[in-house]
Amino acid sequence: MIPGKTRDRVEEVVMKVEIVCPSCGAESLLLRKPEYEGLKKVGETLACASCGHTFASEEDVPYKEHAGVQVFTEEDRSQDVKVFEKDEKDRLCRYCANYVVNPFTQWCGRHKKEVEATDTCGAFERRKESGEGEENEASPL
Repeated sequence: MIPGKTRDRVEEVVMKVEIVCPSCGAESLLLRKPEYEGLKKVGETLACASCGHTFASEEDVPYKEHAGVQVFTEEDRSQDVKVFEKDEKDRLCRYCANYVVNPFTQWCGRHKKEVEATDTCGAFERRKESGEGEENEASPL
């Protein structure tokens, strides 16, 4: 994995390889040739891949601009789908006082059957959340 600052630099370099050469006028690629003094790298030569025209610095390179492609418009978007009514999602078994969860199954204590957290029934009783209503009794364990 590439660290944050290096990744930004890599993306910047990768994205900027297409140029419009001022010398030959062609849409071409930018060559980055390393310059060495002995075994030490001292810089890079930037050149057009088509004609070999060299650029003095990174700021002098005429990079090709890419217009963002927009395939879909706002008219193509679908309407927001609302699956539950406002209070319907609050009547799911997961919020019921009779809903029992353990590592192996989810169980309805009222109907004595296995249920899913997203099931609903007519005998829904809202579970008291901690801090609601009466004083919480200390656990015997």
